[in-house]
Amino acid sequence: MTTSSPLSAPTVERPDAATGGRDGFGQLLHAEWTKFRTVRGWVVGMVLAALIMVLLGVLLGAASRSSYSAGPGTEEIIGHPYVPIGPGGEAVTDNFQFVHQQLPGDGSITARVAALNGGRLASGPDGPAGPPPVDEQRPTGSATAWSKAGLIMKSGTAQGSAYVAIMVTGDHGVRMQDNFTGDIAGPADVEYPQWLRLTRNGSTVTGSVSINGTEWRTIGVVDPGLPAEILAGMFVAAPFDQTITQQLGGGGTVGEGLDGARLAGIVGFDEVAGTFTVTGAGDIAPGNDGSGTPIERVLFGGFAALTIAAVLAVLFITTEYRRGLIRTTFTANPRRGRVLAAKAIVIGGIAFVTGLLAAAITIPVSEGLLVANGNFVYPISVFTELRLIVGTALVMSLSAVLALAIGTILRRSAMAVATVVVLVVLPYILATAAVLPAGPSEWLLRVTPAAAFAIQQTLIAYPQVDGAYLPAFGFYPLGPLPGLLVLCTYVALALGLAWWLLRRRDL
Repeated sequence: MTTSSPLSAPTVERPDAATGGRDGFGQLLHAEWTKFRTVRGWVVGMVLAALIMVLLGVLLGAASRSSYSAGPGTEEIIGHPYVPIGPGGEAVTDNFQFVHQQLPGDGSITARVAALNGGRLASGPDGPAGPPPVDEQRPTGSATAWSKAGLIMKSGTAQGSAYVAIMVTGDHGVRMQDNFTGDIAGPADVEYPQWLRLTRNGSTVTGSVSINGTEWRTIGVVDPGLPAEILAGMFVAAPFDQTITQQLGGGGTVGEGLDGARLAGIVGFDEVAGTFTVTGAGDIAPGNDGSGTPIERVLFGGFAALTIAAVLAVLFITTEYRRGLIRTTFTANPRRGRVLAAKAIVIGGIAFVTGLLAAAITIPVSEGLLVANGNFVYPISVFTELRLIVGTALVMSLSAVLALAIGTILRRSAMAVATVVVLVVLPYILATAAVLPAGPSEWLLRVTPAAAFAIQQTLIAYPQVDGAYLPAFGFYPLGPLPGLLVLCTYVALALGLAWWLLRRRDL
């Protein structure tokens, strides 16, 4: 006799991802993290990457020592020459010829600029020896594009103090500028004589221009934060070792008027029959002129740290291919895209934390050493410093993920590491070390992942200053966020190709 009983088909329960089950993504992340931390060499490598960034920055700060001489025959002074700081906290250049008198309260000053002439700066302790030679005078231009001559209201003669000015320039027409960074464009073409006027009413100052002294055009109205009693008058400035001579006359009235006796003794000033001729040099402008050290320079050890992180990211995937462990990984987790995502999150997260800690330690310690050794470090805001620290960590993290994706595509450690170096590190070195001309250098920093290093730029390229805004001097063709997006694009494309190949390839 036989008996039988109906049986249902066996079922297999798969724990949900939310429970942290075997097939859950959280469990997969934990498994990949465990793989990394159990390989002692990889952990030591990341620690070494952070230490290298910190140590190289500290060595730079400790080895950099600034000194200067106050003049011929004087002793060497350990430290950096005084660099004035503007009202906004930025380094500035504030050295120009200023013929002035006091202006308490409201009032206006008007002048007719008859000519603007430029020439070479005379050498010697006495400075410019009068107007430039006739053959070097250019009535419709100046020796430099941003030579300036006009009217200015300034809170005092202290360098870096607040001001507002209206001026004619060598090649940029009439401009109204305030507090070093403010710049408003007026007429592009200057016709001499050119009339200029500044009018103070309460806290605001209005700049106006005229070609006949009767019909006036307002250029701008600004609030530069001037005190109740200020200095007002005429000024000239000419950067790049040039002298500028301007002739002004007629209509200049401030308070009691421009009294020649009160202005006597000012170098570069002369008055004949109500016409003032002022000769001077220098500049009044933002001061990214190379006299200081940008703080991002102390992070040069980040390239070594990034390279180490990239090597470890490549090994994180190619080691499994080399040892055949990748079959076990995909058997336990058949969804290969999820495995790649988990590896990217783990290696990217580890690289981010490593770069964040290293940059956060390197910047304040190295800056303290630079300052202690007499170096002037360009001041930056708290937000900019935070962007520099987090941005450095992001570049390191994204580069590690890019290396992981390339390692997945090539499945060969040496080839993958070489590819990452060629894509990320080599373009930066070629561009910033002045190995290539300016054009190709800027092109590399636009189209390669090295564009992301723009996130570290703290210097500002001001349009109203003629400067060498080149990669070799710390200036990038793209802004911080656009540059970082270039690297993000490469990472996204590489991960997409790696995912596609993982799904199609037989192991």
